[in-house]
Amino acid sequence: MMKSLFDAETFSETKNRLDKLSDNSEKQWGKMTVGQMLHHCQGPFNIMLEKNDYGMKPNFLAKLFFKKMLYNDSPFRKNLPTAKFLKESEPRDFNIEKKKLTVLLDEFGSKREREEWNPHPGFGYFTKQQWGQMQYKHLDHHLKQFGV
Repeated sequence: MMKSLFDAETFSETKNRLDKLSDNSEKQWGKMTVGQMLHHCQGPFNIMLEKNDYGMKPNFLAKLFFKKMLYNDSPFRKNLPTAKFLKESEPRDFNIEKKKLTVLLDEFGSKREREEWNPHPGFGYFTKQQWGQMQYKHLDHHLKQFGV
């Protein structure tokens, strides 16, 4: 079963992996630098924590074809296309972006006991378990991208 960032052990393991990243971490695939990846990974947390909806609108086709892929047990494939609003092309400072992502991850972790979450602006309703799995799956994918 897919791990969830709401699980304390998985959360701790993921934070430790994030701590192992450095500005010299080399990508295993893709186009983003490690700083860009750290900025990119803030997006899903910003959505869940209701800090930014990135102008997303409900999308029936996305719900129908992609929603389950976000939290199922199959890992994301390498070089999967990125949603336009989460694409990174600007240079990003590793230290600033790592700190911002760490703050978001800690805020997410502080809400571990929260049971109800507002719907995703593009995909609609997720259970608490699905939110935790989705956040883990995305972050795990990108940590692996940079070898941690």
